[in-house]
Amino acid sequence: MGKKIFAALSTVVMTLAMLAAPFAEAAEVTRESYKEAVEPICKTNTEANEKILKGVRQKVKAGKLKQAAPQFEKAGKALHRAILQLKAVKQPTADEAKLAKWLKYVGEEEKLFLEGAKKLRANDKVGLQKVVVKLNHNAMQANNQVIPFEFKYCRFEPSKFT
Repeated sequence: MGKKIFAALSTVVMTLAMLAAPFAEAAEVTRESYKEAVEPICKTNTEANEKILKGVRQKVKAGKLKQAAPQFEKAGKALHRAILQLKAVKQPTADEAKLAKWLKYVGEEEKLFLEGAKKLRANDKVGLQKVVVKLNHNAMQANNQVIPFEFKYCRFEPSKFT
């Protein structure tokens, strides 16, 4: 009888330990550890954009809009890859709502880059200017969501390129 009680108690203890494990992991994610995990992703994206968008402003000023379109599209696609990686990173529980909002704004940045590419292909400089204004405004809203994280590379600054 004692062995049966011991076995039952062991099973209960093991089950409780397995159920508690995910909660223990979630509690371990801090803003600092999240920042350490996402900054390399953002750094890679920023460095890619520096290469992708190099000279795009000059092309637009020179009226070479169709030549600049592929650069905007590539920047949007690079950001899409970064977003997928950012979404895969475990977030601090206390900041999940804030980070969800931030990622929503980041997704909007991707869409705006792709919209900018369409405007460039259509030779629509005025339409492009509107997109660029939206890009900068959206980036500011995204950055405001994550001020407490003190990001370096995960701060969006499309005005550096456009």
